[in-house]
Amino acid sequence: MKKNPTFEEAMAELEATVSKLEGGSMTLDESLLAFERAVKLVNICNERLEVAKEKIRILTENEDGTTTDAPFVCDEN
Repeated sequence: MKKNPTFEEAMAELEATVSKLEGGSMTLDESLLAFERAVKLVNICNERLEVAKEKIRILTENEDGTTTDAPFVCDEN
């Protein structure tokens, strides 16, 4: 995997890693290494999502009919 993978690349590797872990055929040491890599991939995905969230803007219409943009706010509940 690239040093700085895209979100999609990180997700694909994460899914493959999880499948291997769930398969149960890895040794304990291999499983620990795979788990460590999975944690790094989750962090990469979260970072990419945060960057994307910052870039998203929502257009809102004012009372006078003009539009302005506002930062995206995610309600995580």
